[in-house]
Amino acid sequence: MMMALGMFVFSLPTLAYQELQRKTDWRHPSSARVGTNPARQFAGRGDDLITLPGIILPELAGTPISLDVLRTMADTGKAWPLVEGTGRILGIWVIEDLSETRTLFFPDGAARRIEFSISLARIDDGQVDKLGAALGSVGNILRAVL
Repeated sequence: MMMALGMFVFSLPTLAYQELQRKTDWRHPSSARVGTNPARQFAGRGDDLITLPGIILPELAGTPISLDVLRTMADTGKAWPLVEGTGRILGIWVIEDLSETRTLFFPDGAARRIEFSISLARIDDGQVDKLGAALGSVGNILRAVL
């Protein structure tokens, strides 16, 4: 497992991304001042975005159905926990964008190569500690039941 978004697992059999690009902004609005540089004030954290580009080669790795699953998840409008395969919790994220390009076709029209890109946006206000505690509680409950 490379990473999980909700119950969707990114892996070689499902959907393997080639790189993970993360961009985090911090807001510093400015006010113009006469005779000097603008004054800036820290106004808090801005957007936290992740982009996952990759390639599906259905004969070797990945399946186009995985893109349909992610589209269905995005259609719900819900937010999902994002957890790396190492166990690191990245927070709660929504799917903002999913694009794909299909090339190299079989005679029946199925693509041999599908390039994709998934864009995620964080919405949990950086309170990963609370998410970790909640997930830990769920884990403890499951261990007690099983």
